[in-house]
Amino acid sequence: MKQTIFTLLVLISIGFMSCRKDRNDPDIKQYDQTQIQNYISANGITGMLRDTTDGDTTGIYYKILSQGRGTPMDYSDQISFVFTIRSLDGKFVSVDSINTNHFYGYLGHVSNSLPKGVQIAIHNLIKYKGTAARVIVPSHLAYGVNGYGSGSSSNANTHIAGNQSLDYYINVVSNQEVYDDAIINNYIKAKSLTGFTKTADGVYIKVATPGTGLDQINTDSYITCTYSGKFLNDNVFDSTSNQGATSSSFTVNALALGVQEGLKGQTAGSAVSMIIPSRFGYGTTGSGTSIAANVVLYFDFTVATVSN
Repeated sequence: MKQTIFTLLVLISIGFMSCRKDRNDPDIKQYDQTQIQNYISANGITGMLRDTTDGDTTGIYYKILSQGRGTPMDYSDQISFVFTIRSLDGKFVSVDSINTNHFYGYLGHVSNSLPKGVQIAIHNLIKYKGTAARVIVPSHLAYGVNGYGSGSSSNANTHIAGNQSLDYYINVVSNQEVYDDAIINNYIKAKSLTGFTKTADGVYIKVATPGTGLDQINTDSYITCTYSGKFLNDNVFDSTSNQGATSSSFTVNALALGVQEGLKGQTAGSAVSMIIPSRFGYGTTGSGTSIAANVVLYFDFTVATVSN
């Protein structure tokens, strides 16, 4: 009787183990390949290639959308890239490459915050700064059996289920200044904006209402104003009203460099809009958890008073 019970327990244990797709499971690569091939077929995706680096070992699929040039990137290189991500089951989608989906740092550190497969794909397949590519990362090089995020995988965009391969669009920036300017011009065109003038520094400024005051703003000025700041997807990240106030007060030299440039020379009563390339906003560090690295920003300021 004891022998029978023991045998049943062993068989039950084997059954549970056979159903679990662990990252070390020798069958997981085949599972991922089938999942990816079914996804490609179901969505009519064409032109995807399987990674054959080092003898077809990663299981990554990719398509180069635009080819960069120069020296191949190494793990010790600092890089900047933007990306979008979709899980193959469609339950997790993050397409905000305007703000949240930015990376700046060493290529060798990509896997500290993103899946190992993204780092491998950039190094082995994308290779060059300026390249844009579509990359499908198999689950064993993504978030494995445990998945990622909080809550249930049935809740959209909060949790990536276990054993989910991921569909990425990745654009490695070759020149941040040129990239930012292209993003700004695309936004101006898409929104049919007029009246903006580009400064020598690359800040776009529009004086919607000239001021009537006598004192001109300089970097040491103290101003009262109302303002709002948003990303180029029009999501507001900060404003006077968001602070629960009817006016805001600043010493101008405490503001981002692009804002200083937009306000310089203005007087009380002026209303100024400015679109600021990332190097004159919060640069490669971003700001807290709300503004990522290398993000272009849009500000509106209406100046009430100026004290010099």
